[in-house]
Amino acid sequence: MLGDARKAQEVCHSTLRAAALLCADGEVPTDPFYLFRDARWRCIQSAEQGVQPEVAAIEEHEISLYAPAQIERLDINHLAIWISAAPEPQRTALALFYLDEFNHREILELAELNLSELSRLLADGRRQLQAWLDATVPQEEEQVE
Repeated sequence: MLGDARKAQEVCHSTLRAAALLCADGEVPTDPFYLFRDARWRCIQSAEQGVQPEVAAIEEHEISLYAPAQIERLDINHLAIWISAAPEPQRTALALFYLDEFNHREILELAELNLSELSRLLADGRRQLQAWLDATVPQEEEQVE
C-alpha cells in the first residue's frame, strides 16, 4: 500500500505493538479483521504525510476475454506496483480483491465501503487495469479456450 518496504515494516511493527499492548491490558480485540483494519489506517496516515499521487485521468478499456491469460503472464510484482499506485480507497479495494482471500462482504467491512462504492471502485480499477495490461502484456488469442 505504501510503495516503500521500510514504511510498510514500520506500519506492521506499530500495528503489532499496539495490538500487543491492548492484549497486555486485557483488551483482546474481538474483530477478526482488527489487524488488517488497523494496519490499513496506519498506512493511510503514513501515506498522507508523504508524497501524494497526482490526480490524473487514467485510460480505461473494456475487460477483455484475454485478461486472465494476460494476468497469468504478468510478473506479480508488477501487478502489486500497479495497485499500489492507485488512489485510496481504490487501492485497498483492488488489493483485497486481487489477494483472492476475502469475499465481497469481508472486503466491504475491511475497506469500510458500501456496496455501490466498492462496485464502482472495482469496476473502474479493472477497466484501468485492462488498459494497462493491453499496453504491457499483448493479448495472445491462442491462450484462450
